[in-house]
Amino acid sequence: MKGRHKRLGFLVLGLVGLGVVTGLVLNAMQGNLSYFFSPSEVAEGKAPADHVFRLGGLVENGSVQRAAGDLTVNFTVSDGAEKIQVAYTGILPDLFKEGQGVIAQGKLSADGVFVAQEVLAKHDENYMPPEVKDALDKGHAKGTAELAAKQQTETLSKN
Repeated sequence: MKGRHKRLGFLVLGLVGLGVVTGLVLNAMQGNLSYFFSPSEVAEGKAPADHVFRLGGLVENGSVQRAAGDLTVNFTVSDGAEKIQVAYTGILPDLFKEGQGVIAQGKLSADGVFVAQEVLAKHDENYMPPEVKDALDKGHAKGTAELAAKQQTETLSKN
């Protein structure tokens, strides 16, 4: 075998090895991806049913319920248009409170309750994660549009 053919064989073997390694790395990363969804997107069925994802919005005022003698906390996350029930077992961050922005990571159960594995609260009064801010803006716009349409329908029915 000539030296030229040996070099070509090593090059092809190296490219095949690089392709296999790249495929394995991408496969491993795919299993660890966690996409963000707003409560409106979850209600529309856009969130995966069997995969971990992040849910973000504001903790609804008056919705936090703690089980006595247990670390389980139930609360509602809203984006202004839709609300999703969240169940979390564990210690909540110190900054977690009603009316604050929150991102919860977990899965949606069969009964529509989001079972969180991790809860993150915003860290100061001036900061809100971009995903939560966008979701709230879209939810507010959707809620405002639905309210305007409802008022217009009522006005037309009165006339």
